[in-house]
Amino acid sequence: MVHSGHSPDIVQSQREWDRTYKALAEGPVGSNTRLRRRLIDLSRQLIQDVPRERLADLRRRAGREES
Repeated sequence: MVHSGHSPDIVQSQREWDRTYKALAEGPVGSNTRLRRRLIDLSRQLIQDVPRERLADLRRRAGREES
């Protein structure tokens, strides 16, 4: 396995972002404020901690390790 340099915490945050996004997309329209706020918080964290050019690698790694 190739080491990508992402910390386990950041990979976990990306996994949480993916799960939250999926729950928001699949959930009923209406009372989803909590999910939207969580998605915004996770997005802020990822934007601050991961350089833009490494986001795609992070998403691949998070998806690969979750499977």
